[in-house]
Amino acid sequence: MALNNADLMIAVLLMGAGCGLTYVILRRNFQRAISELQSATERQRIAILGSLKALETRVAELSQPPVMRPASLAVPADAKVLVDEEEVTPEMLVVIAAAVTAFLGKKVRIRSAKMLQSPYEIVNPWSQQGRVRVQASHNLRSRN
Repeated sequence: MALNNADLMIAVLLMGAGCGLTYVILRRNFQRAISELQSATERQRIAILGSLKALETRVAELSQPPVMRPASLAVPADAKVLVDEEEVTPEMLVVIAAAVTAFLGKKVRIRSAKMLQSPYEIVNPWSQQGRVRVQASHNLRSRN
């Protein structure tokens, strides 16, 4: 059985169409597989980043020097402590000593502490007026 040119052309066209259709189907499947792999990789990347952040937070917590918490400072949350603003309480001294000890890395002993006034509380109007008069009384003429 001999194929004529028309039958040969049809066979070549059908083979070309079959190859083209196979290419399109395989390309679509390949792109779908790539997309699924990319989304799986992205999920894994997000999970790893979350774990990394948690580990960084934990390392930061562990790298902090330990905080000394004296048992004498255990005050219930509902207890109200009324303190005179001028008085330095023993609890405050313990907290200050703990902070300085943590900062310096060696044990310290606080011998005395007192509350200081803020600069705004120190200004007395009479003293201020006296300073103004003294400054105004200076001779500002240039000396030649």
